[in-house]
Amino acid sequence: MTTIVDVAQLAGVSTSTVSHVVNGTRPVADKTRERVLKAIEQSGYRQDTLARSLRRSRTDSVGLIVSDAGQPTFADMVRGVEHEAARAGYTLLLAHSGEDPAHEARSVRALAARRVDGLIVAPAARSTGAETEAVRRGGTPVVILDRLGAPGAADQVGVDNTTPMREVVEHLLAHGHRTVALAAGDLAVPTMAERHRGYMQAFGTAHAAPDPELVITGSGLAAETRALALRMLGSARRPEAVACASTETAVGVMEAAAALGLRIPQDLKLAAFDGFPQSGLFEPRVTTVVQPAFDVGTTAMALLLRRVNGDTRGEGEVVRLEPRVVYRTSCGCGPA
Repeated sequence: MTTIVDVAQLAGVSTSTVSHVVNGTRPVADKTRERVLKAIEQSGYRQDTLARSLRRSRTDSVGLIVSDAGQPTFADMVRGVEHEAARAGYTLLLAHSGEDPAHEARSVRALAARRVDGLIVAPAARSTGAETEAVRRGGTPVVILDRLGAPGAADQVGVDNTTPMREVVEHLLAHGHRTVALAAGDLAVPTMAERHRGYMQAFGTAHAAPDPELVITGSGLAAETRALALRMLGSARRPEAVACASTETAVGVMEAAAALGLRIPQDLKLAAFDGFPQSGLFEPRVTTVVQPAFDVGTTAMALLLRRVNGDTRGEGEVVRLEPRVVYRTSCGCGPA
């Protein structure tokens, strides 16, 4: 294996000069730098990153744990984290919890064992966060992503879930509908609980009482939501409109409506939080609460880098970015 000594001999410089070129620790004259880079290329030298990490007590890597990066919103958040990490010269290690707290805890331990310089976690439903907190107390900076809890020592980044859901439901009620259902998903997930709160607030503003039978909970996965929605939409008390708290619940409701021969928006009005990529191309075009998911990711990574680089000032910062509601034909409106 080619060593730094081999590179130094080939370039006619000291090993410390090669180290400064490779690590950027000190300025090196342009001509000398060119000789070193040429020697590296000719010799095929590859830096021993493990040894370098041990010397520096840093690995230039960060860990990210989400429930499912295949979901469009999480996918955009992951892209945002990776974009900001790459800009700063960090490698991203990604793990999935699958909404399993035990799997999340194992992933936290595995990433910590790899000595990541920081950790970003979107907590699984019903996660205690004990393992994540233990890692933070051990000195590894942590940022909580998307699923925010009570303010604490860790920084947190997400969006305002309550206000846009309230606005969407108020909009449906303003159309004259009095039976507006909610496909809420798993209320143990903080984002779903916040969207449920927005739904309830909308009825309070309208001085109306929501029907608890028209709130679908459960896992929030499309298949289970479809089964529950079939029962609700096939009953004599079928709602006039449904607000969906996620992409998965929206899929379940739309599949149930199609199975029952219900047309959207003629027979059933619908709006969704997150929705689908290119929602404007669907027919009907789906009214959607659009999250700035990519920006949530970049913000999370920026906060983590601040902590990694030694900023220990104050308690954890809580950042909530603002989604926007795009009204389209599925809720009974004209084209956006």
